[in-house]
Amino acid sequence: MAPIFAIPYMILNVIWFFIVAHFIMSWLISFNVLNLHQPIVSQIWQGLNRILDPIYSRIRQFIPNMGGLDLAPLVALLIVAALQYTLAYYG
Repeated sequence: MAPIFAIPYMILNVIWFFIVAHFIMSWLISFNVLNLHQPIVSQIWQGLNRILDPIYSRIRQFIPNMGGLDLAPLVALLIVAALQYTLAYYG
């Protein structure tokens, strides 16, 4: 892979990790495995929300409201995967 494509590819890997971590953490909070009253859990959760909410809000503008089901993380993962594939193919 060309070095010019390596940096965006690594950034997409980090974004992929953040989305998966946010998804797993949201489930653990929903099932009361993690408690938001714990300081470290609260800080991680708020940090992930600050990073991912701008991405999710743009995606939520285009997908319909599904009630309690949020498809924004899934769409974001698909977009990241498509960008990674494109960088790998052309790099």
